[in-house]
Amino acid sequence: MLSSFPLLEGESLQTYRLVNSKFPPIALFDDVADAADFEALYQLQAMTNPRLQNELGRLELIPRDEIPFGIPGCSYATAPFTHVNPTGSRFSNGSFGVLYLADRMDTAIAEVRHHQKRYWSNVPDLNYERFVFRGLTCSFTDAGMRDATGVPLSHSIYAPDDYAHSHQLGRETKLTGCPGLRYNSVRSPGNACWALMTPRPVISIIQTAHFEMIWSGQIVSINQITTADSRITPSAGDGLN
Repeated sequence: MLSSFPLLEGESLQTYRLVNSKFPPIALFDDVADAADFEALYQLQAMTNPRLQNELGRLELIPRDEIPFGIPGCSYATAPFTHVNPTGSRFSNGSFGVLYLADRMDTAIAEVRHHQKRYWSNVPDLNYERFVFRGLTCSFTDAGMRDATGVPLSHSIYAPDDYAHSHQLGRETKLTGCPGLRYNSVRSPGNACWALMTPRPVISIIQTAHFEMIWSGQIVSINQITTADSRITPSAGDGLN
C-alpha cells in the first residue's frame, strides 16, 4: 500500500500541534547537544532523581541517533516516541509513537478536540471543567515521506473510528524506514496533517500559545488565552469532528 503513494521531495514546512499542558517539556532532552552528552547526564541524574524514568518515558522505543539533540524544542519532538499512547492512534497500534502535526492550528485543534470529546464523555461525574493546552509550531522537512492526500476521505485509511487499515499503513511506514506520511485531516476536511515516524526531520518545535477547552457536557468553547482578543468558538452541535 505504501509504495502506491508518491514520494514528497523535501519541502520545508511550518506546522502545528496541540498538547495538554499537564505534560511539561522534558528538560534532559533540551539540556544536551548530542547523544554522548545525553548519556553522561542521564547516568548522573539517574543516581539522584527517582522520577527520571517517568519523565523520559520508554527510551528503548527510540534509537539515540533518531533524537534530534540540539534543536529548539527537542523534548517536544521526542516525547511522542517515548510516551506512547498504549491505546494507539490512527497510524499506530500503540506499540510505537507517532508525531502528529497539522497544516494550521485550527486543524490541530479540530483533531485534538474530537479525541478529547470522546475521552471526556466517558469520565463519570465530569461537569464543568477547564483544560489548558500548549500550541506548538514545528518546522521540518518532508523529504522521503509519502503523500496520502491524493486518496479521498472515503478511503479505508480515513475511516472515522475504525483504524484497522490505517494501522496497517502505519506499520508498513514504520517497518520500511519511511520517515512519515502526509494525509488528509479527518476531523477538519480540506486540510492536511502529517504523521512523523521519527523526530529526525524536525528542525525546531516551540511553544507559541496556550489554548483552553471548556467542557460542560460537551466542548462549549475553545479560547486562545495568550492574547486578549483571540477566540475560537465552536459551531452549534459541537461541529469540528
